[in-house]
Amino acid sequence: MPVLVASDLDRTLIYSAAALALTMPDARAPRLLCVEVHEARPLSFMTETSAQLLTELGDQAVFVPTTTRTRKQYQRINLPGPPSTYAICANGGHLLVDGATDQDWHAAVLARLEAQCAPLAEVQDHLTRTADPLWLRKQRIAEDLFAYLVVERELLPEEWVKELAVWAENRGWTVSLQGRKIYAVPKPLTKSAAVREVARRTGAELTLAAGDSLLDADLLLAADRGWRPGHGELADAAWTAPEITALPERGVLAGERILREFLKNSRLG
Repeated sequence: MPVLVASDLDRTLIYSAAALALTMPDARAPRLLCVEVHEARPLSFMTETSAQLLTELGDQAVFVPTTTRTRKQYQRINLPGPPSTYAICANGGHLLVDGATDQDWHAAVLARLEAQCAPLAEVQDHLTRTADPLWLRKQRIAEDLFAYLVVERELLPEEWVKELAVWAENRGWTVSLQGRKIYAVPKPLTKSAAVREVARRTGAELTLAAGDSLLDADLLLAADRGWRPGHGELADAAWTAPEITALPERGVLAGERILREFLKNSRLG
């Protein structure tokens, strides 16, 4: 039976320049491979060793990139190794099969959101009314499924985030603060649901997963084995669970360690 590997991307396998956490002397820094270019500028990286490990993993398991990114943002990424048959975008809102949206899956997600949580327009209106222009830089809607803000983190009041989380919780939504972005995501919109669907289609009996943020918790809990890096929301909260390994590595070297764990456990089955 195939092994399914579902991994978050940003700050789990790939890293912006600001998130690399290269704390070693310059001469000992790992060689980096650019895996995303945006507006003619290099944006995301992994180590060359990670690139080799990911290529090997693609031959050992069903590798499923699993991201909160929109489809357009995901398609900017050029990961090494064989192309993934399946990819999960928009936090589970879109299941891509050979690069194309599975429309039946998307329709089922929309039906679930309509039945189980407050509408996006209500959340968007609340964000517009309460966000302070002093620290707000951008407000975006992603795939007509969820909202996020780009903020000046050092000016962002912690109390505002806590109040937003309580307000959202009462309406069936989750709030996640990741770097300079605040996400408001419907609770029924999950990576885990889409991963379970891929497992059903592929017949996988073992699922491995990794992620760093609050939005990855359900993905990790749905896996047979999971890993989280030493940075991110989950690490900051000291979050853990049975079968979840909290790694000490931070930054781009955490991505390398995660891929080593994926590869080792895929071979063990």
